[in-house]
Amino acid sequence: MKHLKTGQFHGETNRTIALDGITLTDTEYTLDKVDWHYHENAYFTFILQGKVIEGNKKEVYNCNAGSLLFHNWQEPHYNIKPPGFTRGFHIELTHDWLNTVDFSLNKLTGSINISNPELKLILYKIFIESKTDDMTTSLGVQTLLLQLLSQMERDNQTTIYKNPVWVGHLKELLHDTFADQWSLNELSTELGIHPVHLSRDFSKYFHCNIGEYIRKLKVEKSLSLLSQKNKSLADIAFECGFADQSHFGRCFKAVNGINALEYRKNVLN
Repeated sequence: MKHLKTGQFHGETNRTIALDGITLTDTEYTLDKVDWHYHENAYFTFILQGKVIEGNKKEVYNCNAGSLLFHNWQEPHYNIKPPGFTRGFHIELTHDWLNTVDFSLNKLTGSINISNPELKLILYKIFIESKTDDMTTSLGVQTLLLQLLSQMERDNQTTIYKNPVWVGHLKELLHDTFADQWSLNELSTELGIHPVHLSRDFSKYFHCNIGEYIRKLKVEKSLSLLSQKNKSLADIAFECGFADQSHFGRCFKAVNGINALEYRKNVLN
């Protein structure tokens, strides 16, 4: 089985940035299939454009633009690229960096398919930091990465200790139908719990209120669509369930700190 070193990925590398034990790699997937292999470092794969199928010993992930995977070090996996252009952004974490910041990956074993929109939004911010590439980029990336890893660890612990059944049902419901206009009563009826119970306990499991969570889902969805040149901002706003392009623009900037056109320019360059 092939063992890939730091900064080494199958495909054509557009850019590599080394930041004090963290390596950022922007790679185009050029091979139809990559057989079983593993990497010497733990790393994130974030699909910026296109599609890829990634499999490991337990699961197979069908990844579209916006998909985020985490692999602990030496986790074997393979890749299959469907026809078309596919591009991924990778973040590798060396053992030295993890020791320096005193963070252990022991609770994040194997491969993880990350669906939490808050974590994906952090990843997009890291990508934007990599485009800035100035004297503060290293500090910005490290800070965001520790936020990401800490939240992943909390999410993992919550899963271990078992959420109520309604939490998993609600997460599936919102991720599948986030653009629909749900009312509190409709959600409560669907879940079989009282509206007061839902309102009170939502932030306990999702770390924000329902409105904020749905807006994050919409913005996160828009980020993957912005990589498609043929889609206008108005089309994207409609597809993601925003009232109009202006509403989309306000929410996008509030969440990401930059406007949608600026983001599109960064991701397509």
